[in-house]
Amino acid sequence: MLSYRHAFHAGNHADVLKHFIQVQLHGYMNQKDAAYTYIDTHSGAGVYALDSFQSTKTAEFDTGIGPLWSLTDVPAPLKEYLDLIKGMNPSGKMRYYPGSPYVAEQMAREQDRLRLFELHPADCKILADNFRKLDAHKAEQGERSRGRRVMIDRGDGFDSMKALLPPPSRRALVLIDPPYEVKDDYKRVKEALDDALVRFPSGIFAVWYPVLQRMESRQFADRLKRVPAKEWLNVTLTIQTPTPDGTGMHSSGMFILNPPYTLEPILREVLPYLVRVLGKDAGARFTIDKGTQVTGTALGRSASRTDGSMAGMPRQPIGNARRASPLSGKGSLRLPGQVMPREGDEPAALAKPSRTGTGRPTQETGRPGGAPRTSAPRSAAQGAASSATPRTAPRDGAKPAPRAPRTGGDRPTTPGAPRTGRTRQGGGRG
Repeated sequence: MLSYRHAFHAGNHADVLKHFIQVQLHGYMNQKDAAYTYIDTHSGAGVYALDSFQSTKTAEFDTGIGPLWSLTDVPAPLKEYLDLIKGMNPSGKMRYYPGSPYVAEQMAREQDRLRLFELHPADCKILADNFRKLDAHKAEQGERSRGRRVMIDRGDGFDSMKALLPPPSRRALVLIDPPYEVKDDYKRVKEALDDALVRFPSGIFAVWYPVLQRMESRQFADRLKRVPAKEWLNVTLTIQTPTPDGTGMHSSGMFILNPPYTLEPILREVLPYLVRVLGKDAGARFTIDKGTQVTGTALGRSASRTDGSMAGMPRQPIGNARRASPLSGKGSLRLPGQVMPREGDEPAALAKPSRTGTGRPTQETGRPGGAPRTSAPRSAAQGAASSATPRTAPRDGAKPAPRAPRTGGDRPTTPGAPRTGRTRQGGGRG
């Protein structure tokens, strides 16, 4: 995890894209007098010697700053980036190349604050030494110390960023540039952005990433497009056709959340020039993509009023909530003490009670609000007495029992009366 050393890659085409865009972002932030905080989650060593063993072993600077060094017909925005590098090489010889912390130190103003994090112990020590030498050089030139303007910490930049957002000035530029040596880096970048945008949604967040053949790299930009920021700008620079075995970094990208409106026109001016100068074959190209996040939050904003509120908009049930709502009249949810109607029944408030001839309301089983009729079993005498009393009106929905014809003195058998097994004959009661 801590094996990555950026000295092997300093000044390559990916650094040109990253630091050129960083210069433009600082320039935009400097347009306002209010101070801002610059946060670098993976700072590296800060300054790199291009004649060191690490740099000369790979010579990746020949794919980036090398071809640009002696050119004079560069676009004006790119010249600002080249002037910064040449300023740290006063002899005119290309010897030193800046990392993102040095770019920030040169571009930021006295009132701005730099918060630099680096987890690699060797690079963190070199970073601190480089800034001490820089302060000493400025002191020799008569510049006073700027106090705690620059703070360097050895630690995990993903976790350390949380404590700094939102900044006191409510303005921030954050650069996230992990080595992506392990697959987990891609996941941690997105998680860090999700958290950072909750804490400080108006900050500018710039993410550098390699464009490789591995699945995590190919899907990375699409996943960042779902981060809930207001706008995003995705830029890639490719210098050659990928090799058949997929090794080597031929392309890289910068994904900017909440980008300044001035950045896209500058990129469209400079990137064709970089493709022409740095391109190795017909596969050299650039892409610029922009848009807004397509998330639940974004959909809510698009459906809300122009002032961003949701006032006046009815709440809609989600998923099965509409089908299971107690207010829908059907479903599995019910309030305490509420009796739910059966399929095809009327709601309880609209059901009319049925009446018998005596004027007393009855309750039918299955009716809303009703309960099944339960009665104690009647005795034989009660059954005989009730059967002797003719009904004035049949129960609702029930057919009257047919009367048995009288034959002689026989008494008709009453349905429901207990059977005794004897039949009376002769003159019974009339």
